[in-house]
This record gives sequence, structure tokens and C-alpha cells, in this order.
Amino acid sequence: MTAAPPLFDQIPPAPTADAQRVADAKGHRERLRARLLGDAEGLQDYELVEYLLTLAIPRVDTKPIAKALLREFGGIGATLAADPAELRRVKGMGDTGIAAVKIAHAAAIRLIRARTTGLPVLSNWQALEDYLHADMAHDAVERFRVLHLNTRNVLVRDEVMSRGTIDEAAVHVREVIKRALDIGSAALILVHNHPSGDPSPSQADIRITRAIVEAGRPLNIQVHDHIIVGRNGQTSLRATGVI
Repeated sequence: MTAAPPLFDQIPPAPTADAQRVADAKGHRERLRARLLGDAEGLQDYELVEYLLTLAIPRVDTKPIAKALLREFGGIGATLAADPAELRRVKGMGDTGIAAVKIAHAAAIRLIRARTTGLPVLSNWQALEDYLHADMAHDAVERFRVLHLNTRNVLVRDEVMSRGTIDEAAVHVREVIKRALDIGSAALILVHNHPSGDPSPSQADIRITRAIVEAGRPLNIQVHDHIIVGRNGQTSLRATGVI
């Protein structure tokens, strides 16, 4: 008669601590994915960033990294807009994680920009402001850009002409007008951001705006507005009476 095997041979070994952590992480990610597919509005900002990072760095617990990013940059918008060098300073962020953040930012900008395409800008002003805020409000470097419009006030070109402090030395009036003539622009909208977050115009902002308005007038190139973008809002120099 064959003896029965020892009882302990029938009991599976207890999972190791590492295996348990892997199983817990997998279950957490599956629950997070189910919530994302079911009701993304119910997810907190750090959870969106957390799941985004799991796709790039799947074998790492990305919740602490996501929370550190939002804490470092002050929110999801600033995190997505952050410079790659700044993102790299957060522990756990390497090339793949940074690339995931930047592709999410680029996709969001293109989605918002699509609302301004092919339509008269002046009748779709809110969409333009949303696009400019998403693209520039959290930029750590000041950028001066020119939106070129045709005779129907449809956007035909969006160009960054200067990076750095905006003044007469950085923004050359002749270059702005020359570019408008090359493109055949009927009107312009000037835009720049204030990394400080305060969109209040400086004296240099006012001077450069008036100089471009005066240079364009005899050439029938109208300057519709100069918009200053900051984290705390936007300022229209036309609305303030500068133009």
C-alpha cells in the first residue's frame, strides 16, 4: 500500500514579499485602468499622471513619482508643460517617462488648436485664448509669437519670433512687418507670455506693441491685439486701450 504524501507537500509556498508587491501593483493598475475607461472624470490629477507613467515605466510604482511631479510644478498643466530638463530633476523621471509627459502635452495642445483651425479668429476668440493659455501659460521662458491672419481673419501662420525678455532689442519691428509682407498677412495678433504668472503689461510691452501698430498701418496690416498670457490669466492690450 502506497503511503500518502506528506501534508506540507500539498500546501503551496507563501508568496515572497516582492511577489506580493508585484501582484498588488498589477491589481492597482488594473483597477486604475478600469476607472480610466469607465469614467476618466472621476480620476484625480495625480492618478492620470500615474497611469500615463505606467505605460512608459511599467515595472515601477509610479504613484509617488506622479505626486512628486504635481507637487514640484504645482499642478497637472504645469507638469505637462515643464521643460524636459526640469522634469528630469524629479526622482524616477528618465527619458521614457519624460517622453510620455511631453507626448501627452503635445496631443493636448493639438486638440485645443484644432478648434481654431479654419474659422475666423475674431468670432472664435475663446478657443484662441484656450489654445494660447494651454501652450504658453506655464512656459518657463518668455516667448513672443505672431499669429498671421488673412483677409477673412482666418489663422494662416503661427510663428515664434523671439525667446527671452521682450523688448525692442529682442523683437525687431521691421522683422515682424517684413514677415507679414512675405506671408501676405492682412492682420496680426501679437502674443507673449509672462513666466512670472502675472499678465500685466510692462512699459516695454506697450512700446513694442505701439511700434508694430504704427509700422503696419501705412501697409494696411492691422494689429488686432497683443495678448499677454500668464498662469494667473490673460491681458488684452486692445481691451486696456493700448491699441
